Amino acid sequence: MKLKFLGATKCVTGSSHLLTVNNKKILLDCGLFQSNDLKSYSNDILNVDPKEIDYIVLSHSHVDHSGRIPLFFKLGFQGKVICTEPTKELCGYLLRDAARIQQEETYFENLSRHGKGVKALSSLYDEDDVELALKSFYTYGYNEEILLEEDIKVIFRDAGHILGSAICEILIKNCGESWIKMIYTGDIGNINRDILKNPERELQGDFLILESTYGDKMHEEKNNYAKLLEIVKDIMEGGGNLIIPCFSLGRTQEIIYMLNSFIESGQVQDCNVYIDSPLAAGITKIFRKYEEYFDKKAKALIEKGDDPLNFKGLHFVENSDDGKKVYEVKSKSIIIVAGGVYDGGRIANHLRNNLPRPECGVLITSYQGNQSIGNKLLKGNKRINLQGENIEVKGKVYYMDGLSGHADKAGLYNWVSSMKEKPKKIFLVHGEGKNIESFTNKLKSENYSVVIPDFLDEFPLEIN
Repeated sequence: MKLKFLGATKCVTGSSHLLTVNNKKILLDCGLFQSNDLKSYSNDILNVDPKEIDYIVLSHSHVDHSGRIPLFFKLGFQGKVICTEPTKELCGYLLRDAARIQQEETYFENLSRHGKGVKALSSLYDEDDVELALKSFYTYGYNEEILLEEDIKVIFRDAGHILGSAICEILIKNCGESWIKMIYTGDIGNINRDILKNPERELQGDFLILESTYGDKMHEEKNNYAKLLEIVKDIMEGGGNLIIPCFSLGRTQEIIYMLNSFIESGQVQDCNVYIDSPLAAGITKIFRKYEEYFDKKAKALIEKGDDPLNFKGLHFVENSDDGKKVYEVKSKSIIIVAGGVYDGGRIANHLRNNLPRPECGVLITSYQGNQSIGNKLLKGNKRINLQGENIEVKGKVYYMDGLSGHADKAGLYNWVSSMKEKPKKIFLVHGEGKNIESFTNKLKSENYSVVIPDFLDEFPLEIN
């Protein structure tokens, strides 16, 4: 038995780890490299033949974990993708969106190359490849024993990261009646978040592949409800609009959940909320379909007749005509827009319409790169450039840093230390720089055996 690392080594994208057991090849996630990681890695260089893979065990739907699955099918993969039911449904939305974005980017890149004697590019895959892939997704519930082969089993545990996310236990038959257990965490969720349950703890495994995204960071202890309520009241009482750019999956639903509590309790009145993202609208429908995955608090609201993801004044924008109407909204509205603070798309239109107005504001809920428009707003720039247009910033700029879907350093360590026995070896992935180094030092100080694998490193897994 051996383990080879094909991605997310000293970086946070491209998750993919190859487990070989008795000539069977199991890929743990199959993600896209993204952003800065594309400077070092290429998504079309797989370092494994898709035809030789028997199973892809998928921890969750984020494209840095799932985004190359359609490419594998395009190149001849004929095995099964094993995941939870919500993960399959979410992948339907996210992978189609990824295919569309790739095709658009390829089209415009080829336009720029036209007439220059440079070979045209092809996108990694298209929507037909996505549809082909989805036909081979096989779904299972948490804590269900999944028999891949007579000597290989998989069990999913709730990771608490996003809807349907799983910690993957892989059990391999050893001598006699004993089993060797490999645990792959995927991404471990932050505790005490809205909607989802906390990550399952007190597991036991011989080997552990562990994420380390925030291995050197502690999330700030904040009352998210109080801060968001203060911001919403500030803007609504002034008669303006609040623009909130955020992720379509997870972050959008958390904010809807909090806004529902304000509106149902009467703390905020006469307010319209627009979800200006067809992707976020579709994902929210999936959340409402899988209420059994919610935590006790969210389930209790539903039992009382309060749908926490739907309330009076909530509008989902699902087509371009509705989107144009939202651009014309002038007052007392919250507009949630998919993605980050970019120089293009829907968010650019909303910023152009609202930033010059002192009664309006923008709430940033995620990290912003040094050269990003979001970072310039947070630094207090009084003018920004949007698609070549110089925009005066008179509106208010807010920041909330308490909505992360990843466990921080303490959360990661508490999860590891809850294990019934120390693993024989921990492989740290999905982390970079100080995060992975600091967490390695923390684990080693507590006498854990830790390895930080490099790209394409391969390790034998043996139990003496």
